[in-house]
Amino acid sequence: MPGRRNRRRSSGHGHGHQRRNRTPDARAELLFSVSHLERLLRERHYALRLSSSAPVFLAAVLQYLIATVLELAGNEAQRNGCRRITPQLVDMAIHNNALLSGFFGSTTISLVAPDWE
Repeated sequence: MPGRRNRRRSSGHGHGHQRRNRTPDARAELLFSVSHLERLLRERHYALRLSSSAPVFLAAVLQYLIATVLELAGNEAQRNGCRRITPQLVDMAIHNNALLSGFFGSTTISLVAPDWE
């Protein structure tokens, strides 16, 4: 018949993608394992009750913090002409940033690492 098009019916979830069997990490678009953090929070009994969003929030905060530290350490590596991020560069990056140096003020970063340079 002229004028009629053959159309497929969608499942109503937009573009026909199935949303089943997605991990909490994938749903939150995180790289850190939400289920692993949830297991650690439950095993170590930090609270009597644990909301379902707590491990997601913790994973997001950890991912943001580590991304920030690695970005600053990468900038330090470029300034020093290094191709790898070493513990010394991570230490310099943290201590050269006012917010991170206050946050990690009482933290010791081990400088023991294989000699790659």
